[in-house]
Amino acid sequence: MRNKRRVATALGIDFNLHHLSAGETTDSVLELVARLNASPGVDAILVQLPLPVLIDPARVIEAVDPGKDADGFHPLNIGRLAEGRPGLALPGTPAGCMELLRHYAVPVSGARAVVIGRSTIVGRPMALLLVNANATVTICHSRTVDLPGICREADILVVAAGRPGMVDSTYVKPGACVIDVGTTLVEGKLCGDVDFDSVRQVAGHLSPVPGGVGPMTIAMLMRNTLALARARRVITD
Repeated sequence: MRNKRRVATALGIDFNLHHLSAGETTDSVLELVARLNASPGVDAILVQLPLPVLIDPARVIEAVDPGKDADGFHPLNIGRLAEGRPGLALPGTPAGCMELLRHYAVPVSGARAVVIGRSTIVGRPMALLLVNANATVTICHSRTVDLPGICREADILVVAAGRPGMVDSTYVKPGACVIDVGTTLVEGKLCGDVDFDSVRQVAGHLSPVPGGVGPMTIAMLMRNTLALARARRVITD
């Protein structure tokens, strides 16, 4: 959250952080969301996950006005993405991955893509964005049979498993583009899901951790905020 505040401030975006106390309930957070939804001075709302265990994240995310949904996680926005007609705000991390592919001119249309992870935050929306870009996509997870074999078929491999260093060179097709979404603290060091030193020997492109997808996620959240602010002003002015 510190980096989000820093970038937003540098861009001239007013950033207000609402801390949750230990005694917060789902209902009290819903009241806060309702106030933010109703405020004409608020253009975008971001629910920082994970929430405390006593708060229902699904109810909170669903309560956010879809037109102020900076994360793109509201069911309406995810549904539009699934239909192939996304709204103004796309989930930040998957959108950041797509921007990396675009920037480095990695062919997506017609490519074979594999996504490890099926979370609603990264894995599923990542697969939808790749499908919408005309890739052929396989979603893998903890119960996938012969995971390394499936991964070796991928021209684009996106790893969001939450298991540090699980993907080594035996998972990677020579020349493939590998995007590491993992962020796990191990002995005070931020580690990705990809064994960087092993995979760099075979991959054509490989994103580092830290310094790869993380900054792109923040950039996409800022882009979402700007798009939502512009849309509200077109409607109200």
